[in-house]
Amino acid sequence: MAISNEDFDAAKQRGAQLQARHALARTVRFDKRRKRLVVRLDSGVELAFAPHLAQGLEAAQTADLEVVQISPSGLGLHFPALDADVYLPALLDGLLGSRRWIAAQNGRAGGQSQSAAKAQAARRNGTKGGRPKKSASA
Repeated sequence: MAISNEDFDAAKQRGAQLQARHALARTVRFDKRRKRLVVRLDSGVELAFAPHLAQGLEAAQTADLEVVQISPSGLGLHFPALDADVYLPALLDGLLGSRRWIAAQNGRAGGQSQSAAKAQAARRNGTKGGRPKKSASA
């Protein structure tokens, strides 16, 4: 597929606009002691996060995180050992993955939570015979 000069110029312009709107990564390292990825942005802000919180890095081992590359745009991090990427604007918005992935993580956490109210609700539902049977639809 050939890319026209106009398409190329338009893509370059969109990239420049993205870079102008977001802080860019200047350095990145994995802090083994704290078990955190540490990203220094061009604004001087340093961001540290636990890798298991980010989509694509949740099962990463220390060796997988030791080599990390900053994308040429400064907007992404690439982990060659995992073939995984983290998009910094989403990370800075507090989303460590896609909306679907975040929703699944939140649902998993909610399902694992233990509280007196949840236990009481389960007991009440149990006295009613448990979950209702699914009716066969015609």
